[in-house]
Amino acid sequence: MVIHPSSPTSQTPALTPRIGLIDAIMIVIGGIVGAGIFRNPHVVAQEVHSPTLILGAWILGACIAMAGAFVYAELTALRPAVGGQYAFFREVFHPALAFIYGWGLLLVVQTGGMAAVSVTFADYALKLTDALLGPGTRSLLNQLGGTVGVSASQCLAVIALAGLTFINCLGVQLGTLVQSLLTVLKMLAIGGLVLAGWLLAPAATGTAAATEIAANGDRNVFLALGAAMVPVLFAYGGWQTACFVAGEVKNPRRNLPIALLLGVLGVLLMYLGVSWVCLRVLGPAGLAATTTPAAEVIQRALGDRGSIFLSIGIVVSTLGFLSQGMLTAPRVYYAMARDGLFFQSLARLHPVSQVPVAAIALQGVTAMIITLIGRYNEILNYVVSVDFVFYGLAGVCIFRYRRRAPSEDPGITGAFRVPGHPWTTLFFIICCWAVVANSVIVQPAQSLIGFGVLALGAPVYYLWHRRGSSV
Repeated sequence: MVIHPSSPTSQTPALTPRIGLIDAIMIVIGGIVGAGIFRNPHVVAQEVHSPTLILGAWILGACIAMAGAFVYAELTALRPAVGGQYAFFREVFHPALAFIYGWGLLLVVQTGGMAAVSVTFADYALKLTDALLGPGTRSLLNQLGGTVGVSASQCLAVIALAGLTFINCLGVQLGTLVQSLLTVLKMLAIGGLVLAGWLLAPAATGTAAATEIAANGDRNVFLALGAAMVPVLFAYGGWQTACFVAGEVKNPRRNLPIALLLGVLGVLLMYLGVSWVCLRVLGPAGLAATTTPAAEVIQRALGDRGSIFLSIGIVVSTLGFLSQGMLTAPRVYYAMARDGLFFQSLARLHPVSQVPVAAIALQGVTAMIITLIGRYNEILNYVVSVDFVFYGLAGVCIFRYRRRAPSEDPGITGAFRVPGHPWTTLFFIICCWAVVANSVIVQPAQSLIGFGVLALGAPVYYLWHRRGSSV
């Protein structure tokens, strides 16, 4: 049975399509690229030790990400609804599953991720201010944070989250403008890292790499590659968040699929560029030995000035990721409230800015609380496997929609279709659930807690469903 959301009345304002194609592409890129690419090549090199396998892991991850982009491109072309995955799950499976997805997004996945990234932003921003302005800024934040028992990094992280919350409450146009600007600066920083490592840093010699490969030659290549794919796929994740704002994209049936495909392709080029330049400058053994490969590359290319450049790049990249999350995810809570499954205040749009101010504020405050609690790393470990369960379920939605007659889905005619379906779709689903299986095997306790957090959403859904929209 297909359950459709409640229709807005004439007195209920709807979200206005104001996001163009270029801004949509920036949203896709901004939702994927955070701080991970500056570190994850090291994690991959620890698992596989030859240049071919290291770059191969990133290429395979790109193939999986592109298959995912195909899936979400078709879904958004068929159902360009506010809330993205929430809307797909509500219609294909059951509103309860859709609610549990939104529940996990608000309480752990989105806000926990933003808390972790905001502290990373603050750490590098403080290093930058120390280098450029001296310790005065850090001392001031230490004094301010000391009054409530938090560190200077936590204090600055909360300030950043509050600022982005305020900006996005002023309207989608300002939010997308800030997001697009930060994404362009992020791309320029990554491009600068690649060019500096290529043109200014000496290439690594092959002796250490050959020794490292020989020492680990008896390791099962397939098991090692599987372990290397975990950080790669996490680095590529996030393209689906662009679907949350489908209701605010101009001509979404055309523009969102194009944005998804071009955005993922752009990230592929950036990630391969960073991985290649890290290999060129450090070699496989050197890359595996350092936990800060990007910093090592830029240090060899620019000397002491390199640390300042890298800090600027990471500050911009993390701030752009936070901006994208603040812009997109609140639309899920807005859609939940419109269906009568969440606080009705979240379904209201501000009469001037025409955005769900309460939903944006709720996410911002929740992320700030998790940041101050300081246990976001544990929370992220709990839900990593759960995130990929939902990715796989999105692929299942394609099969369900395609079984329906065109008369039931008038948007099917001329809409984007997944190339190579069903094989490419099955490839994506299997890869997603393989990540889940790997997480359960490697971290069973954390995975169990993650599923437990989501399971708590089931009784909450039925409670809310029984009470209707009176809350």
